[in-house]
Parts: sequence; C-alpha cells; structure tokens
Amino acid sequence: MNVKFIASISLVFALNTVGYSQILTLQDALDRTVNQYDKIKAKNELVLGAAQNTHYQKSQYLPDVTVGGQQSFGTINAQHGPMYAFGGLASAATSMPTSQQNWDASFGSLYFANVNWNVFTFGRIKNQVTLGEKTENKLKADLSQEIFQQQVKVSAAYLSLLAVQRIKFVQEKNTERAHVFFEMTEARAKSGLIPEVDAELAKAELSNAKSLEIKAHDKELELSKQLAVLINDDFKTYKLDNRYSITIPAQTLENHTFDSATHPMLQFQKSAIDEGVQSISVIKANRKPNVSVFGVIQGRGSGFDWNYTQDQSAYTTNYLKSVGIDRSNYLLGLSLTWNITNFYRLKSKVKEQEHLVQSLQYQYDTFDKEIKALHAQANAQFKNAVDNFEESKIQLSAASLAYQQHTSLYENGLTNLVDYTQALYSLNRAEVEYEIAQNNVWQALLLQASAKGDISILTP
Repeated sequence: MNVKFIASISLVFALNTVGYSQILTLQDALDRTVNQYDKIKAKNELVLGAAQNTHYQKSQYLPDVTVGGQQSFGTINAQHGPMYAFGGLASAATSMPTSQQNWDASFGSLYFANVNWNVFTFGRIKNQVTLGEKTENKLKADLSQEIFQQQVKVSAAYLSLLAVQRIKFVQEKNTERAHVFFEMTEARAKSGLIPEVDAELAKAELSNAKSLEIKAHDKELELSKQLAVLINDDFKTYKLDNRYSITIPAQTLENHTFDSATHPMLQFQKSAIDEGVQSISVIKANRKPNVSVFGVIQGRGSGFDWNYTQDQSAYTTNYLKSVGIDRSNYLLGLSLTWNITNFYRLKSKVKEQEHLVQSLQYQYDTFDKEIKALHAQANAQFKNAVDNFEESKIQLSAASLAYQQHTSLYENGLTNLVDYTQALYSLNRAEVEYEIAQNNVWQALLLQASAKGDISILTP
C-alpha cells in the first residue's frame, strides 16, 4: 500500500514537472484557443458551409439539362376517350384504336435531351447569390466575434492565474519569514529569555502562514483548470510569462483612435442587418415574372410498324430491331410565367422582414452605446489602476522598512511579540496588495482592449 502511495506521489510530481517545463505565453494561449476550442471549430465549419451555399446559388445561372433513355416492352391497345393521369401514374399507348383487345407486344424506346434555361429572372438569382454572400459574411463576422470573446476570456483567465501564482509566491515568502521567526522565538523561549507562550504564538503564526499558502495553491489549481478548459488543453500547472508580473503596460489605448463600428460584436450585428436587408430584396424579386427558353430533342423506336392498325401482324418481337431510333422530333420555345398573386402573398413577408431588420438595428444601437460606455469606463479604470499601483509601492516600501526595524528590535528584546507580528502581517498584506495592484493594471488594459475590440495590445 505504501509503495502504491509513493508511486502516486511520484507521478504527481512528474506531471507538475512537465507542466512547468515550458513557459506558456499569452500569445501561445490565444493561438491555442483559436485552433483548439470546439465552439470556434464549429462556427468555422458553418462559414465553410455558407461558402458552399454561395457557390450553389451562383450555379443557378446555369440551364437545366436533362438527358435520358427508356426501353420498354408491352402492348399498345388504345381507344378514344378522356383520361386523367392523377399523380403521373398512367401509361401512354400510341396507336389508333383497334376493334378489339389483343395481346400483341413488342419493344419500344425513347431517347431525349431537354434544356430549360431561366434567361431572365428580374434579379431573382442575383439577389439569391447576394443573399448567400451576405449570409457567409455574417457567419464570418460571427466567427470573428466568437474568437475575440474567447480571447478576452483566455486573457482574463491568464492574468487571474498569474495573479494567484504571484500571491502564492508571496505566501511562500511569508511562510519562510514566519518559520525563521518561530525558530528564533522558540530558541529564546528555551533559553528563558521570553515566555513559552510567545513561542506558541509564533507557532500559530507559522501555521497561519502555511494555511494561506495552501489556500493560494488551491486557487492556482482552480484557475489552471479554467485556463486549460478555455484553450482545450489537458489539466496542468502552467508556468506563465513573468513580464506581466514585473512590469506595467508601456502603452494604453486611451489615446488611440476609437471607432466602435470596428468592434467585432458590432461587425457581426451589422452583417446580420445586411443579411436581413438582402432578404427583403429576395422576397421582392419573387414577385416578378420569369422568362425561360426551352428545347427538347427526342428520338423514338418501336417494334410496331406504321401500318399496324390495318395489319395486326405488322410488328416484331426482335429486341435489336425495336430499340433503335425510327422517328425524331425537336421542340424550341420561349415561356413567360408570372404568378401575380405573389404581390399579395409576399407583401406580409416583406413587412415581417422589415420588422426583423428594425429589431436588429435596435440591438445594434444598444450594443454601440454599451461599447462606448465601456470604453469610457475602461479609460477611467486604467488611470485608477495605475494610481493604485503607485500607492501600493509606497505601502510595500513602508511595510518592508517597518518589518526590518521590528525584526531588529525584537531580536534585541526592544519590542514585544504583538508589535512584531503586526509588522509581519502588514508586510504580507502590502506584498499581496502590490501584486494585485500590478495585475489590475493589466486587467484594466484588457478592459480597454475588449472595449476597442483589439486584443493585440496585450501581446508584445
């Protein structure tokens, strides 16, 4: 049992070692989510499908060309009288009516080629092609905004994980200080220089520091899982780029040109509006007539001779003599079809589509206002984040100096345990606040990037 436990622990350490073997940069994480995230893959397939639909709509300009051949065996009894072929379920016998039923049968054949070409559709096909292109553009814009939103999520998860890792590092240093403090206090207590209770309090402080370190590690594992899910990766403990933990942004989007219309979300809304407007054009085009040219060439063969109605023996059952071409015909024509009731039918469909387009326009206006408000908020928050970072540096410097002073005083018996513990706590708090404040500057830049619709400002 102990061997299995040791093996399991060794495997965990091995996995952690692999996880830390390579630095995961923010750009790598962004590239991975674009290439590996299933939802992005799904929307990319929709774009490819829309491209094929556009190609299909363009092929509607081609004429319909049908060729066929038929060979059959049967009788040709016919008589005068009306006939209705309901659903096409009927046979056609071509002969003059005979005086009585007979069962003479022979082979027959039919070969044909039909062409039907809608030469003028009053813009119907053109509008269908344009609608296919608009749909394709909408799906491309949807893919772009999905990629952008996913990259924002990945960037936020990356920076949050980095902040937690820095806090864990701070807690590790705090544990080291608490351990040194405990050893010093324990040694002095055993020497009788201070009460034993001071050593117990120092031990409690060390335990508290270890607890904070464990909690920071738990948070690191949680955020590592979130990042792994977002980039469609196996769970691991990531080693991240430290440039986001030792510097603050060298540039900001505050003074960059801002045009909300270029935001991926608004680009998607605009493409949806364009698709809706084009759908109106398609519906209106369906109210117009259709002009077509058509042509048929046909060849027929039969085992029944031309004088079969006069001579009932004038037929053959020879297959080869019956399935050739004995008679040929052709047909050329021009047709104009116009369903004038479509003017009434499609009027409501046009109005329905117009309401849908107006609804999309209202949504566009709403998103536009939200993005502009977010841009103003992001600029203000970035300034506040930088100011807060400067204040945290002052706090850290003062707390470090106070800790050094209280350490020296306590070692020489010039201050009590409570004051020293307070200095230790103040330094730990200042270090945590410093890391959070520095990370918040990058988070504020991310907020600016999400408002502008450009995530590249975060990557070198």
